[in-house]
Amino acid sequence: MGHLTTGKPVAARTLLAAVLAALLAGATVLGAAPAHADDIRSSEYWLAAQGITEAHKVTKGKGVKVAIIDTGIDTSHPDLKGAIAGGADMSGSGGPKGDRPIGVMSEHGTLVATLLGGRGNNKQEIERIKSENERLKAAWERAKKNAEEKNEDKADDEEPVEVPEEPEYEKVPPLRAGNDGVLGVAPEADLLSVSLWMGGENPSGIPVEEQIPKAVRWAVDSGAKVINMSLGSTSPAWPESWDDAFKYAEDKDVVIVAAAGNRSGGMSQVGAPATIPGVLTVAGVDESGKASKDSSTEGISIGVAAPAEQLVGGLPGGGYARWSGTSGAAPLVAGVAALIRAEHPEMKAPQVINRILQTAKDTGAAGVDNLYGYGIIDAHAALTANVPVAETNPMNTITEWIRIHRRNSDEKTEAPDPGVSMEKSTLDPVAAPEPILLDDSAPALQPVIVLGGGILLVLVLLGGGAQVGIRARRQKKIREAELAALSKLQVGKSGDGRDLFDEIPEDDK
Repeated sequence: MGHLTTGKPVAARTLLAAVLAALLAGATVLGAAPAHADDIRSSEYWLAAQGITEAHKVTKGKGVKVAIIDTGIDTSHPDLKGAIAGGADMSGSGGPKGDRPIGVMSEHGTLVATLLGGRGNNKQEIERIKSENERLKAAWERAKKNAEEKNEDKADDEEPVEVPEEPEYEKVPPLRAGNDGVLGVAPEADLLSVSLWMGGENPSGIPVEEQIPKAVRWAVDSGAKVINMSLGSTSPAWPESWDDAFKYAEDKDVVIVAAAGNRSGGMSQVGAPATIPGVLTVAGVDESGKASKDSSTEGISIGVAAPAEQLVGGLPGGGYARWSGTSGAAPLVAGVAALIRAEHPEMKAPQVINRILQTAKDTGAAGVDNLYGYGIIDAHAALTANVPVAETNPMNTITEWIRIHRRNSDEKTEAPDPGVSMEKSTLDPVAAPEPILLDDSAPALQPVIVLGGGILLVLVLLGGGAQVGIRARRQKKIREAELAALSKLQVGKSGDGRDLFDEIPEDDK
C-alpha cells in the first residue's frame, strides 16, 4: 500500500499519483522580468531561430483549438486577451472554466499558455497615447487660463484674446494583441484551459491520476485538435485507467504533445505520459542548440527537441518571468502542430507529427537518438516542406499497444528492464543560465543554424528519400520492440518518496 499526497491509501497501480504529483521537476522560474513588455519580446530568441517568425507569414494558427492541461490559466493576462476559448477544472478545486491558477506552482499554466498562444499586447501604445493626450490637455488648459486672465485684465478698448478650443485627442485603443509582451508560436489559436491540482494535498481529494484521463477526454470532446501536457512522472509506466482516454484522443485524430522531463528535478529518463505510444515527446536544448544538461532528459520515446533554457513567459497578474525546462519546450512544439493544422486542415494527426519530425534539424548523433529524437524543430519547414504522406504515426499507436500488451494485464509477471534509456549522459555539464540580455537581436548562432538546417533538408528531400525511408522503417521496428518492454512494468513508488514539482525560490514568486 502507498499514499497519495492526500494521505489516502491506494492500490499499487495508483501510486503513479505520488510520483506524478505534478509538473516536470526542475523547470525553474529564474526571476521576474522588467516591467516593460517590449524587453520580453526581444528576449524570444526562438522566434527567429526555430523558423517561427517565417512561419507566421504563412499562418498564425487561426481557428485551431489547443487544450493546455496544466495548473489553470490566468485568462486576464494582457498577452492572452481574446486567446482563451473555454476551459474546465478536473480537480474540483479550481475555477469552473479552468481560469483560476491552482496548486503548488499555480503560475505554471499561464507561463505555458503565453509561450504557446500569447498574442502580445499594446500597452505601450496605450500608454503613449494617454501620455500624449494628457500633455495636449495640460497645454490647452494653460493656454485657456492665460487667455481668460488677459481678457479679465484688458482695457475696454482692447480686443479680447481668443480663448482656444479644447483639442481633439487621439482615441485610446482597447487592450489587444500588439508588439509588446510574449508572442506565442500560435498567436491566433483558440486556447482551452484545463486545470489540474498537482503537488501538495488537493482540497477536493481527487488524485491527479484520475484528473488526467478526464482532462484528455474533456479536451477532445471540446474540439481540441492539439493537446499540450507539460507534466510528467519519474515512471515510464502509466495507470491502465489512462489507456482509454489516450486511445479516445487517438481515435478522434488529436495530436498530444508532452514534455520529456528535466534532469535537474531528478528525472534520469522520460516518464509518463511522454512514454505513451502516439504521444509526441519533446526534449530540451539550450540557446546554442545543444541538449540541455539540466532542462531535459533522455529516452527512446523522444520525438523532437525545442528550446528549454532562457525562456520567458507570462505570470498570473500580468507580470512576466524567465524560466527553463521542457515544460516550456513542449508548448513550442504544440504551437507548431497548431500552425500545421491551421494551414493543412485536411491533414491527419499522424501526418502532422510526421511533418514535425521529418523537417526537424538533425542534431547530435546522425539519425534518431535518445537526446534529440529526430532533431530540433523548424516551424517554417514543418509548414512548407514537401514531406511524403505518413500512413502511420512515427511515434506508434496506443491502440495497437493496448491490443498487444493489455491482454494479460491481470497476470503478475516480473517487470523487465524499462524500455527507456537509463545510460548516463555523455554531455558536458551545462552551467546555470545567465540572465537574458535584453537586446533587439537573437543570438548570432541561431539564424545560422536555421538556414543551415533548411539547406540540409532540401538535400535530403532531393537525394536521400530512399535512405530516409529505410531509416524510418528501421527506427519504427526498434521503437516497437523497445516500447513493448513497457507493457509489464509495475507502477511503483518514486525512489525517494517525494513529490516531484517545479522548484521556485520563494523570493522569486
